[in-house]
Amino acid sequence: MLPVRSPLPRAVLTRLETGRLVVLSVVLGVLVGVLCVPLRLGLDALLRLSSVVTGYSPPGTPGEGGLLMAFGAALPWGLLALPLAGAAYAWLVPGETGDPLAQLVRGYHARGQWPGPVAQVRTLAGTLLGYAGGLLVGRDAPFTMVGQLGAWVLRRATRLDAVEVRALTLAGAAAGLGAVLHAPLAAAVLVAEVLYRRFEFEVEVLMPCVLASVAAYAVYGVAFGFTPLFSVQALQVPSASQLPGVAGVALAVALAGWASLFACRLLPGAWTTGPRRIVLGGVFGALTAALALWSTPAVLGDGAGWVQLGASGFLGEEGIVAGAWRWGLLALGARLAFGGGVLPSVGVGGLLGAGLGSLLGVDVAVCALVGAVAFLTTTLNVPVAAALLAVAWGGDAMLPTALLAAGLAHLVSGESGLLPGQARSRAASPVHAATGLSLLPEGVRFVARRAPDGAGTPGTPLDAPSTAEDGGLPPLASDRELYRRGVPASWRGARLSVLSLPPGVEVVGVVREGTVRLPRPELRLTADDELVFLARPEAYAALEGVLRLPG
Repeated sequence: MLPVRSPLPRAVLTRLETGRLVVLSVVLGVLVGVLCVPLRLGLDALLRLSSVVTGYSPPGTPGEGGLLMAFGAALPWGLLALPLAGAAYAWLVPGETGDPLAQLVRGYHARGQWPGPVAQVRTLAGTLLGYAGGLLVGRDAPFTMVGQLGAWVLRRATRLDAVEVRALTLAGAAAGLGAVLHAPLAAAVLVAEVLYRRFEFEVEVLMPCVLASVAAYAVYGVAFGFTPLFSVQALQVPSASQLPGVAGVALAVALAGWASLFACRLLPGAWTTGPRRIVLGGVFGALTAALALWSTPAVLGDGAGWVQLGASGFLGEEGIVAGAWRWGLLALGARLAFGGGVLPSVGVGGLLGAGLGSLLGVDVAVCALVGAVAFLTTTLNVPVAAALLAVAWGGDAMLPTALLAAGLAHLVSGESGLLPGQARSRAASPVHAATGLSLLPEGVRFVARRAPDGAGTPGTPLDAPSTAEDGGLPPLASDRELYRRGVPASWRGARLSVLSLPPGVEVVGVVREGTVRLPRPELRLTADDELVFLARPEAYAALEGVLRLPG
C-alpha cells in the first residue's frame, strides 16, 4: 500500500509540530535557571561590597536575601560613587534600546533584531553596577538580560528558525523574571502581555514562556528555596466597608502612575543621546546621592524591601513620602533607562499604597499589593500579569481585589506606558503585518505577481499591473516564489560562489543583521545569516531534500 501524503508542504507540517518547541522551551528554562544561580550569588556579593563603600544597605525581601539586617547610615564620601555609577550605567546600557525589558519588547517588534551578545553583556554589566550602587535599577533587570543571553546560547547550540528565535528569546526573559519574582506563571503572562499597549496577548508564545519560566524557577528554587518574594500574613478579601477605601487607593496610585508617564517626557529626547546621556546619568546618580544624604536613604535600591516594611506596618503614613521620592526619581530617570523593569514600579506603587492604606485605616498589606498592581498596570500595560503577581505574593484571596485594582488602573491609563517600543496592537506590529497565509512558516513568502525574465531585474515585483487600456500587455504570472531559509550548517563559512544549487534555484538576497544584502559571489555566509531563494516549488523542494540528507 502506498503511503498517504499530506497535501501540505513538509515545511508547513514541521511548523505545525509543537513537540520541538516544547522540548526547547524546557531546555532553555533549565539553562536560564542554572545561569541565574551564579547571578544571584554574584549580585549578593556586589551588594555586600557596595554596603562597605556607601555604609548603607537597603532592606532586602524575604524571598531574595532577607530583611532583618542593619541598614546603616549613608557615608558622604561613599555616596560619591553614585554619580560614577550613574554615568557608567548610561554608557553601558544602549540609549536607543533602553533597559533589558525595553530591549526585549523593541527587538521583538523589529522581527527579532535584538542587540548582539556584546551589547547584551554590556547591558548586563550596567544593570549589575546600577543595582549594586543603589540606583533606581530593578533587581529583575539583570535576570531579564540573562534570560535573553540564555536564548542566544541555545541558538548557537541548536539551529533555530526565525519564529523559534523570537519565541524562545521571549521565553528566556520569562524564565529569568519567573526566577527573580518567584512567580513563574505571572512572569510568563507578563512577557506575553507587555508587548502591546492595548489589551492583547501573544498567545502563541505564552506556552514557551510558561514552560521555560516554570523550569527555571524549579532550578532556582532548589538552590535558594521557594519563599514568596513578599512575606504577608494570610490576607482576607476586604469587607464591604473597606472596599471603597481599597478602590480609592487603587485609583490614586493609578493617577500617580499616569502622571509619571507625562513627567518623564519633560526631558527632551535630544538630551538622551551621545555624550549628554552619560553626563545626565552622572547627574541622576548625584541627585540620588543627595537625596540619600540630606533627605532619606530609602531612595537607594529598587524599593522592594521598603514595600515589605510598608506591608508589615512599619512605615505608616511615611510610605507616601518614600513613594513620592521614588516617583520623582522614576519620572526623571525613565528617559535614561533608569527605573525600567518590574520591581521599580512595584516599589513606587507598593509604598504609595501602603502609605495611603495607613492614612485611610485600611489593611496596609492589601493596599501595598493593590498599589503595586495599579502602578505596574499603568506603567507597563500588564493588568492581568500585575493581578497574577499580587496573587502569587499575597495568596488566592487577593485575586478579586487585584483584578479590581488592575481594571481601574487600566481604565485610567489607557494605552500609555513607559516602554516606547511597545506596539499599539498586533496589527501594528511588523511581526504580524506581512503575510496573510497564517499556516505558512515565517520563512516562506509567496508573491502573486513577479516581473517576467528579461523585463527589469528578475524577481522584483511589478509596481502596478499593465492593462490593454494603457497600451501595455497583461502581466505575466510567474510560477517562481520567494523562500527565506537559515544557512545550513554545511554552508557556514562558504562563499556564495561555491554553493551547489539545483537547476531553477538562485540566491537573490542575504539577510544579515536585519538588512538584505546583494548576493555577491565573494560574500561568506555566517550562522546568523538567512538566504532568500527565488525558485519554483519543485526546484526548492529538491534543494530542501538535499539539505535534509544526513551529513
